Amino acid sequence: MQTLSTASPPAEERVFLDNAIVKAHGRPGALLGILEAAQEKSRYKYLPPETLRYIAAKMDLPLARIYSVATFYALFNLQPQGKNTICICRGTACHTRGSRNLLQGARLELGLGLEEAEGNGNGGGNDADKLLLTTSDRQFTVRTVACFGQCAMAPVVEINHRICGHATERTLQREIATIRAGE
Repeated sequence: MQTLSTASPPAEERVFLDNAIVKAHGRPGALLGILEAAQEKSRYKYLPPETLRYIAAKMDLPLARIYSVATFYALFNLQPQGKNTICICRGTACHTRGSRNLLQGARLELGLGLEEAEGNGNGGGNDADKLLLTTSDRQFTVRTVACFGQCAMAPVVEINHRICGHATERTLQREIATIRAGE
C-alpha cells in the first residue's frame, strides 16, 4: 500500500478536477466518473495519492472511501502505467487454454523477466495472482485479471482496450511488433 503524501496536484490538474467534480455533482456514480476522468487525464493513466486526497477534500468525503473505490474497481490504477496495456486473463478457462504461456511470452518479449514481480504487491508468488509490470521506458504495462467474462473465446487478451479472443503466443508477438512499429 502506498503512503499518501501531503503534496497537492499541480494547478492545471486542480482546475481540471474542480471542473470534473462540479460537472458530476449530484449524479449517480459521480465518484466513479470523477476518478475515471482524473485517471484518463493523468500522463501515466493512474491516480496518484495527491489526486485521491484532493478529490476527497473537494467532495468532503473520507479519503478511505475514495481509496476503497479506487482499489475495488480493476479499471483504476494506483501505479503509473505504460503507454500501451496488455491485459491477460488468468481465469480458469483461459488458464486451461494457455494463458500462462501468453503471460510468460509477453514478459519475455518485453524484457520483463520471469523472476521479477515488481509493483504487483505479491512478492512474486503464484503467477495466477494479480500481476502488474511496466517496462522501464513506460511503453508497455502487462497486467493480469481474474476473468474478462469471455470464456468462450479463451484464452483472452486485451490489448489497448481491444479484446483478442483465442489468442496465441504468435498473435501476441505480432500485436506487440505492430505497436512497436507504430511508435
